[in-house]
Amino acid sequence: MVRIALIGSIQVFEIVTTPTGTYTQMISGVGLVLTWVGAVQTHVAPTSGQRAATTPFHAFTRNLKNARRTGSTMRDLTDAEYLAELEPIAADALNQHLSRTVHWYPHDYIPWDQGSNYAAMGGKDWDPEQSQLSELAKAAMITNLLTEDNLPSYHREAMTHLTLDSAWGTWVNRWTAEENRHGIAIRDYLVVARGVDPVTLERARMEHVTNGFAPTTEEEEAIGTSVLMAIVYPTFQELATRVSHRNTGKVCDDTLALRLLQRVAADENLHMIFYRQMSAAALDLAPDQTLHSIASVIENFRMPGTGMPNFRRYGVMMAKHGIYDPRQHLEEVVLPPLRQWKIFERTDFTARGEQRREELAAYLEKMEQQAVKFEEQRDRLLAREAARQEELQSSSVG
Repeated sequence: MVRIALIGSIQVFEIVTTPTGTYTQMISGVGLVLTWVGAVQTHVAPTSGQRAATTPFHAFTRNLKNARRTGSTMRDLTDAEYLAELEPIAADALNQHLSRTVHWYPHDYIPWDQGSNYAAMGGKDWDPEQSQLSELAKAAMITNLLTEDNLPSYHREAMTHLTLDSAWGTWVNRWTAEENRHGIAIRDYLVVARGVDPVTLERARMEHVTNGFAPTTEEEEAIGTSVLMAIVYPTFQELATRVSHRNTGKVCDDTLALRLLQRVAADENLHMIFYRQMSAAALDLAPDQTLHSIASVIENFRMPGTGMPNFRRYGVMMAKHGIYDPRQHLEEVVLPPLRQWKIFERTDFTARGEQRREELAAYLEKMEQQAVKFEEQRDRLLAREAARQEELQSSSVG
């Protein structure tokens, strides 16, 4: 890589020559500009009020894939190769994301007229009777918020596994800024509407963010390259949080909470689309290797809220009442991307990839069996609870 700095009247640019192209990068001034020389990609990352320009992406990766084929095997790509070859696609996906993004502001979703001072400001501290949320809604809201609160860990992982250079860096920072609004808005809602105890909530946040979130060594070894970790896992994770936010809004019995969480869920869906596009491109570039990472993510999937206070107890409540359960995880989180990528229709896998696909199919069948078992157990539990409730009501009437 060759870097030559050019100092202009206002901005400082550098010319960067890599094996995949030459581009100029602004290293000071407003915004980040990347201009690819040749018929690859022109990407101008947005400054305030601007939208990045887009040009068609030329499928230059086909030659690379063909060159890597040796009989019935295919050499695995390194992180550096993935980053370089996928960067133009990341630029195009970023442009598409910006064209779809809806600008919204957390303060527009908060019932400020319901607010009042807490004791430190001469008012009253939180009391359980002040909350209009059910115990289920409280558990789900806290779980969702603490998940969003751990954004510093997610940003660190994205920055580490990808890069802050070029379109990748623009995406990581833009994604972080959008995600940050979610925690702001949900916390403001809960504190103003007195939905949960703010002191307990803050203590849980401190504990959870201090512990952080990161893949284990075993997960990293199973999934493979850092780049695939950073684009495959979020594809499923963003869908999972979308489902959780959407269904939490439905149990809050509050139109304001429903509207807020629908907005957050819509953001998560747009983020998922970006990562799904990048994973699709990685599949085209290195089918066997990327499929292995996809299967490993599914087999080792952990929700990002894992480890937060009361995570297991709240998770059981949410599964029991249909906010996020094994059936939803399989049918609304795992299967849609697999269908989008045509995993079971593709013909570009080698023998290695075919074997991994068979292993994935077997694991999906196991997930189906687990979902059925859970549903049967839940139905029996709910039936017993309903019977007990009916007995109590009959006794009180008698």
